[in-house]
Amino acid sequence: MSDKSFASKLVTKLLEKLLSVEKNESKELGEVQNVLVVRQHNQLGDLLSGVSLFRALKEKYPECKITLIVSPDNHQGIVKNKFIDRCFIFDKNRLLNPSYFFSLRKILREGYDIALVPVVVSISFTSNLIARLSKSKIRIGCESLDGKENESAYLFDRRIKLYWKNHPDSNVSERCLDIVRPFGIDTNNYRSEITIDYDDLRFAHSFVKKTEKKNNQLLIGFHVGAGKPQNRWSLNKYVELIKKLNKEFNCVFYLAGSDADRDEIDYVIKNSRLPVRTFLNKTIPQVAALISLSYLFISNDTGIMHVAGTTETPQISIFGPTNPFNWAPIGPNKFFIRESELIDDVEVDDVFQLCIKILNPVKK
Repeated sequence: MSDKSFASKLVTKLLEKLLSVEKNESKELGEVQNVLVVRQHNQLGDLLSGVSLFRALKEKYPECKITLIVSPDNHQGIVKNKFIDRCFIFDKNRLLNPSYFFSLRKILREGYDIALVPVVVSISFTSNLIARLSKSKIRIGCESLDGKENESAYLFDRRIKLYWKNHPDSNVSERCLDIVRPFGIDTNNYRSEITIDYDDLRFAHSFVKKTEKKNNQLLIGFHVGAGKPQNRWSLNKYVELIKKLNKEFNCVFYLAGSDADRDEIDYVIKNSRLPVRTFLNKTIPQVAALISLSYLFISNDTGIMHVAGTTETPQISIFGPTNPFNWAPIGPNKFFIRESELIDDVEVDDVFQLCIKILNPVKK
């Protein structure tokens, strides 16, 4: 706290005095019927990687009801998820709206057996505070992360030390369970999941029909954008890869994304000089449904990579600075390629040869 201003330190001490709860070393939770999980600080990929936590709660307490608090940025990843009974979007910008404020207050005051704040990458004071303000019998949170103290751990009565430095290559879908494992909550299934329904599949089939795909053609999807520039594989390499795949296989291609990826998508379509279709600004379940109908999906290390990871479709994820052992989707037919922290050190032929291994059995 040495870098904080005097005023900030004073506020921290005041909050600690007013909101501190007594630490409880017990690992017994008693009867659990209602659970509040706060993940408003995580991005889409973080949230999807942590679906194993919701699965573990339901396996341990099949009749429990899970209320999830998320953010405007990540809530689409959990729409219609079969493990979540209710979802509330926490938006700081709306807190001064009386109607919204009282809706949030009502959610928090309903009463829960457990309030839980998972930790994936960093500790969120806001998430911790939301859990503390809830009417909960037990509040579970992080005491320290890789040896760094959580300065707001006083908001929890059950405090768990998380230390991943001894297992630097463990996947996030497993790490997120460490916050509840001391209480006997666990699962053997680390796969992520998006619940898609009949309407989502019908929408995806309608798109495929419009591509005029023939029965013998392979549907291959791409996501060429990424929020972080260092996670974007060269657009020229995507263009070259699409051309090589088109020459080797009988394919129909599409690019998934949003208006934020428009420039990248237009570039790939213009320079590939092939009839590449676009699937833009669709809901996450609709994107998952289309990917589930594809023979292969290729993407950068970004949110849609995790969406594709929830499907059974073979997938190639291209990595640069991020550790793929931590973040790549888990499951059969889920592949990643990484050469160094520079994503463009991955060559087109590296990806193409993997495509051949995946698609040749289908081609035959």
